[in-house]
Amino acid sequence: MFSTAIVTGSDSGIGRATAVALAAAGMDVGITWHADKAGAEKTAAEVHAHGRRAVVAHLDATDVPGCGDVIDQMADQLGGVDVFVNNSGTGASTLMLDTSFDEWRSIVATDLDGAFVCIQRAARRMVDSRRGGRIVAVTSVHEHQPRVGSAPYAAAKHGLGGLIKTVALELGQYGITANSVAPGEVATPMTGQTDENPHSTRRPGVPLGRPGDAREIAAVVAFLASAECSYVTGASWVVDGGMLHMGPQAGSHLISDDWRQPR
Repeated sequence: MFSTAIVTGSDSGIGRATAVALAAAGMDVGITWHADKAGAEKTAAEVHAHGRRAVVAHLDATDVPGCGDVIDQMADQLGGVDVFVNNSGTGASTLMLDTSFDEWRSIVATDLDGAFVCIQRAARRMVDSRRGGRIVAVTSVHEHQPRVGSAPYAAAKHGLGGLIKTVALELGQYGITANSVAPGEVATPMTGQTDENPHSTRRPGVPLGRPGDAREIAAVVAFLASAECSYVTGASWVVDGGMLHMGPQAGSHLISDDWRQPR
């Protein structure tokens, strides 16, 4: 049904895994990078290995509205955009009292302002095409619960989740769905676990006992982007090994399995 996709921040981690999953599903893919052009080219090579076309572009989500122009240019190169995955994001670990306004603005601009502009540009393309479409935002478990040291990140992810719900209400009439995927800890460069096998990392505070694999997140994104998921919209799919039920602080801070036993 869908043949073209754009995945922002797809030079590594969840973005790369998502771009490859969508290529495996039969889509040509637009790949964006911010600081790692070589990583984006590696993603493109994996897309090509699935027999699909890839276009690569630099995108700075804090460059508003310039980042939206990148989406339009990639859509022109691909011949449209049926699926848009907003994956670009950043964060920090600073107590609210110590967070500078510049740090606040940088994170919120990347995670929310840029996301709005890029989603809007992709949505306009989908409406004009009259073919429907899929919009998926990669948020975080912190879309739902906060975490000490993440004031701008949690605020932006809460906002992005609200934006997606509103988009779902407004664009349903055009056959366009909008959903969020909210990962917990995933073994990616953003969590300092580049190329690590999450199955060998112990996390007592996560019910499944480990971090996630980027491909496990990508599989959910790919399902939400598929024709089979045509009646799901305005939802936030938590993919976290059960961590959210523990509370994000417990999920990452518990150092033993004592919690598994009743007291």
